[in-house]
Formats: sequence, C-alpha cells, structure tokens
Amino acid sequence: AAQRQRLIEQPFTSAALLLMLTTLVVTVFYCVEALQGERRDRSILFWKSLPVSDVTTVLAKASVPLLILPLLTFAITVVTQAIMLVIGSVRMMGSDMNPWSHVAFFPMSMMLLFHLVFVHGLWFAPFYGWLLMVSAWARRAAFLWATLPLLAIGLLERIAFNSSYFGGMLEHRFTGTPGDHAASGDSMSMEAMTPAPIQFLTSANFWTGLAVAAVFIAVAVRARRYREPG
Repeated sequence: AAQRQRLIEQPFTSAALLLMLTTLVVTVFYCVEALQGERRDRSILFWKSLPVSDVTTVLAKASVPLLILPLLTFAITVVTQAIMLVIGSVRMMGSDMNPWSHVAFFPMSMMLLFHLVFVHGLWFAPFYGWLLMVSAWARRAAFLWATLPLLAIGLLERIAFNSSYFGGMLEHRFTGTPGDHAASGDSMSMEAMTPAPIQFLTSANFWTGLAVAAVFIAVAVRARRYREPG
C-alpha cells in the first residue's frame, strides 16, 4: 500500500520539482540582473527621478525572489497538479490506482506552499541577498563576481587549513534545511522534502540566514545609492 501511494504521488512531486528548479534558475538570473541592468540601460536615471527611495526600490526587487516568485510558482504548480489529478482520475476510473482516492490534494498543496515560501524563499535568502548586493556593486560580469569569491574562499581554506567548512556551509544552506529533513532515497513525496514547520521556524540557522540576507540587502541599498550608470 505504501509503495502504491508513492507510485501514485510521484508524478505530482516530479511536476512540482521541475517547476521549482525552473523558478530557482529564473530567480538567480533575476537577482544578478536586477540592479546591474538598470545601470547598464541607464533606466536608473528615470527611477531616481521619482520620489522613491533606494531602500524602497531594493526591497521591492528583493521581494520578487523572496515572496512573489515562490507564490507564483505555488499557483502554477497547484493548477498543474489539479489538471494532472483530473486527467489521471478520468483515465484510471474504477482502478485501485485512481489518484483521486490516493492523493491528499489539499494537504499536499499546503506543504508545497510552506516549502516554496519558507525554503525556496526565506531559507535561500542569503543567496538572493548576496546576488543582489553583487548586482548593485559590480559594473559588469555580475555573475562572475558573485561566484568567483565564493570559490576562492573555499579553495584558500582547503589550501591553508585542509578543511572545507565554508563549502559545507554553502552546501547545507543550498541543499539542506535546519533539521536536515530531506527526502530519502525511496521517498520523493512533498511531505518527505518539507521540514517540520516548528523545527524550521525556531532554528537558529534560519534566523541567522535572514540576518545575513538583511546585511547584504543593506549593502545593496548603499551601493545603488552611489553607483553611477554605465
């Protein structure tokens, strides 16, 4: 019964994972271009002529990866899974593999919402803040400026101390959660990939990450204030 449940849920989880991956790629490129692009095309001159502060502008841009894109992905994923559920139910009508009787659609959607907003949005906030800061500072090649320092720090740590704490920290932030509640090899359900909410929200790593992201965004505000177009 458990194996049949996982088999029926797998297409729904695969669709969610594909949309999450797409959103993650879009988010990275958005953050890299968000503040550098407006200087390159000189549209920053127009925005600075409006009665809108740099703080408001940067926070508005930061809200896209932190909140807007996760919510948009949630809406698209729920619609996609609902269509899959209807089509699968019609095709498997009368079968014991009918997804309508096995897929708990509402609980799965609530777990998906939590996963997107808190994991893909707030848990990844330090990465997004770093990319926005580099985008506000770098005159060109922001993606290289965002990746090369991280690689250099990891390489220097390996050479100097023969350790990889920095790389492990980045890997944990990107692939893990406060409770390391990740999917096991034989379970790819949304429940298995979603951390326990209380454990997640009370984790020191979660709030430390938000504090680091706030510092990066504050630096991005200051950099935007004094960077010239070009």
